[in-house]
Amino acid sequence: MKRGNILVVIPARGGSKGIPRKNIKPFLGTPLLHYAINVGRAVADDSHVILSTDDEEIAKVARQTGLKVPYMRPAELATDHASSRDAILDVMDWAHRQGLQYDRVLLLQPTSPLRTVEDVERTLAAYSPDIDMAVTVKEASCNPYYNCYETDADGFITISKGDGLLTRRQDAPHAWEINGAVYVINPQSLREREMGKFRRRVPVEMDAQRSVDLDTPLDWEIAEAIGRHLNQ
Repeated sequence: MKRGNILVVIPARGGSKGIPRKNIKPFLGTPLLHYAINVGRAVADDSHVILSTDDEEIAKVARQTGLKVPYMRPAELATDHASSRDAILDVMDWAHRQGLQYDRVLLLQPTSPLRTVEDVERTLAAYSPDIDMAVTVKEASCNPYYNCYETDADGFITISKGDGLLTRRQDAPHAWEINGAVYVINPQSLREREMGKFRRRVPVEMDAQRSVDLDTPLDWEIAEAIGRHLNQ
């Protein structure tokens, strides 16, 4: 269901060292960027789906979907050292100047192509104005109460949390890993602080199999294999 109160931000800068030009590289035959755009357009009006890129070739590939690209990211916000927060805030400021009305920001990174519209809908449903963010997570492979250890002052490893006496993983509190697929952000919270300093974050569990985040060529190969399996 499309909503007019969402500002969708899809960040896709030109520089990418792990997988060169990954945002426009074909993933299972479709440019990676298109997956995020298609999901964004499924939940928000086109005028509220904003590609944030500094790269004209990426903008051209985005336009292949029929999406207009009226905003271009300033070069100083597209370096390796530029923060995601500053890039999102620039889109928010631009949207304000255009007269776009919204009460939440939906961040969709192109590097999660196996994310579905349902994942986004569930995260939107989990959001409320009194929290900082609703975000998709997967169960962490390392649980600090069970099998995640730290090195102490003497050089020995010790359990990260708790007394280390748990013998079954299912007895430990849930540990989550943010999977990078869907972020529904309170705009005011983002203006006040970095996302890492948010305290009111609601987790929305996503299937671990689809919780891929493409950073290396191996990630890409594994994700395509999972995608082919899911499409069978």
